[in-house]
Amino acid sequence: MKPGLIILLISGILFGISLPGTLKAPRAEADLAEISDQKDSGELAIIEGNSLLPVSDPTNPEPQPVRRIRVVVTGYSSTPWETDGDPYLTAAGTWVKDGIVANNYLAMGTKIRIPEIFGDKIFVVEDRMSWTKGNYHIDIWFPSYWEALNFGAKRTYIEILEG
Repeated sequence: MKPGLIILLISGILFGISLPGTLKAPRAEADLAEISDQKDSGELAIIEGNSLLPVSDPTNPEPQPVRRIRVVVTGYSSTPWETDGDPYLTAAGTWVKDGIVANNYLAMGTKIRIPEIFGDKIFVVEDRMSWTKGNYHIDIWFPSYWEALNFGAKRTYIEILEG
């Protein structure tokens, strides 16, 4: 192989440059993501490079849904084998409590509702989960292992709320 071609290949790997005629993998789109109830006035701010955080409207104190996404919802608890480090401390640095959820896609502090299961109850993203679970997976914190286990796994929609 010629030295120039080797340098070009290494540069392509290091800097994301592709050679003409090479194939790039198509961008993976989540089959579970569905945008439906987005309001005309609703805006989303991009946080942490890939997370979405609803922008709030100061004239409307009631949080309104700005996006609806289909997800898998499961439960977790503060058992050492389900967590990293301190099992009672979230990735946001807060203590676990009712209403905390873990997700890798939404920014910390994002408020959501799970209307088909919990009605108008508002949850807050304050924890992260294993990267193997993916972005369209919500983990709800439960006070006991058995409550989390009995909750099971459900496919449903979440509503991302304005700040």
